[in-house]
Amino acid sequence: MEQIINAILNSVTKFYFTDLLDIVLLVIVIYWLLKLTSKTRAMQVLKGLGIILLAAWVTDFLGFVAITWLLNYVLTAGAIVIVILFHPEIRRALARLGRGRLELISSQTGNAQENVENIQKAVLNLSKKRVGALIVFERTTGLKDVIESGTRISGIITSELLENLFFTNSPLHDGAVIIRDDIIEAAGCFLPLSDNKQIGQELGTRHRAALGVSEVSDSITFIVSEETGVISLAQDGKLIRYLDPKAIKDILEDLFMVKQSAKHKGLKIKRKGREEH
Repeated sequence: MEQIINAILNSVTKFYFTDLLDIVLLVIVIYWLLKLTSKTRAMQVLKGLGIILLAAWVTDFLGFVAITWLLNYVLTAGAIVIVILFHPEIRRALARLGRGRLELISSQTGNAQENVENIQKAVLNLSKKRVGALIVFERTTGLKDVIESGTRISGIITSELLENLFFTNSPLHDGAVIIRDDIIEAAGCFLPLSDNKQIGQELGTRHRAALGVSEVSDSITFIVSEETGVISLAQDGKLIRYLDPKAIKDILEDLFMVKQSAKHKGLKIKRKGREEH
């Protein structure tokens, strides 16, 4: 304990202006790094690496040589993995930094009950008309990289807007719509396709895309089949098919009416359909 106190006192007495400047610059770098990766899947990886870095510092301070070596090795490999896996996000972030600005996300507040009614109405109408649709709801895992693959909308949720976005002759009808909180953030977005070999042959690209995004995030996605009009839901890498209007309303109410608890505890979906893996 005495050694720790002496080390702290020595650090304080030898603290110069350059040390203060060094700390300020480090804080700025960390701030911008968090800003650039916010609302993306890369943020989750950075959090994990941050925990490993903290653990490495603690084990090094305590003199645990073997575990410190292992954690440092993981950190080195992790940095390379981030560059490989998230190079599109890094490229876009550096491009924004080069332009000297960061993206400002506008936020609007809508009425929860109206959102539920509008989305339910749109999904049922699309199903009735057999218009294919993919509606993704962002939750705690950011989908900023997915949003940037499409066209920015930043519009208030209405059934008319949702239906028009998926209308067959619409230029954005083939992609997914991303909803963040009370806002339609983007349309025509590209989703990662699932590699699950157990997906039924009768299911097409839309269902694989919905499962794909549910495997890499905690989002949930409504899928409307263009061929059959069947409404399905993808969550946690699982597909629930043949949803009825009551089930759709229950899911939407979990999303919008009790949003805060749903983000932390997960949605308890009343599964009135057949689950497929």
